[in-house]
Amino acid sequence: MKTGRIIRSLAGYYDLMLSDGSVERTRARGQFRKNGQKPLVGDWADFESENGEGLIWSLHPRENSLVRPPIANVDLAIVVTSVIEPAFSQNLLDRQLVALEAAKVQPVLYFSKLDLLSETDQVAFQKQVQLYETIGYTVIFSTDDWRNTFQSLLKNQVVVVMGQTGAGKSTFLNELAPNLKLAVGEVSQALSRGKHTTRQVSLIPVKVYQTLIADTPGFSSYEVFDFPAEELGDYFPEIRRVAPNCRFRTCSHLNEPGCAVKEAVELGSISAARYNSYELFYQIIKGKRPVYQKNSSKWKQDRLN
Repeated sequence: MKTGRIIRSLAGYYDLMLSDGSVERTRARGQFRKNGQKPLVGDWADFESENGEGLIWSLHPRENSLVRPPIANVDLAIVVTSVIEPAFSQNLLDRQLVALEAAKVQPVLYFSKLDLLSETDQVAFQKQVQLYETIGYTVIFSTDDWRNTFQSLLKNQVVVVMGQTGAGKSTFLNELAPNLKLAVGEVSQALSRGKHTTRQVSLIPVKVYQTLIADTPGFSSYEVFDFPAEELGDYFPEIRRVAPNCRFRTCSHLNEPGCAVKEAVELGSISAARYNSYELFYQIIKGKRPVYQKNSSKWKQDRLN
């Protein structure tokens, strides 16, 4: 039995990288599908090879996983956010940060295309997003000496680079590691699927940083709230720090008296914009209809009624 990390998945095949850097192609046992389990890029898997084709027998427990992009066992997420073209959306950024907090993945915020703004607008934008540094997030701008900054952040990490379509993610990746473009071409040739487009998640070794960087598809919207509304405050660091001071232990931070979070918003120690995101997300989660599995008794009853 061999062990490797899944670095690529495509059309039912999984490419696993072994400790010596070699890559072997495998398929997953049918039992995974029966159990509703799907291997993800980033998973550690045990497999056997026979007649040139491998078969995955088991997956190791995951440290974490993301739904969008679908990837497991991530150390660091670089959230590429455009300041213009497309315009900056704090709502979209906060959605991504909540998902990363829920998955216990450390985020780094990279704001792209800042150089397209006038000097006055650059200063205004940096002031606008300064609140994220106050919260405790690492914030990097495209006008910074960001390559040197990332040199220390990325070493020996499994990194996912995620962002809205058009945010400049591909440009960032290729400037971060000039040989990455070549690596993407090699992946395409190895898969025999023609010209590479970022439709699948792939982990690409980048030797200069001694890291694996995930090339992921962009997105136009982002809504991943697969936890109860009552947990939402845990995924806003500034709310998580203040919430123990609320009068009620089950405070939703919306209408309860003696809410330390709302008091902090009024005093300005919690950003009103961030609180607005919290309030909106809470209502979205509460408004979601439950999804029942087809084999559940509740689903069967609903089908009969």
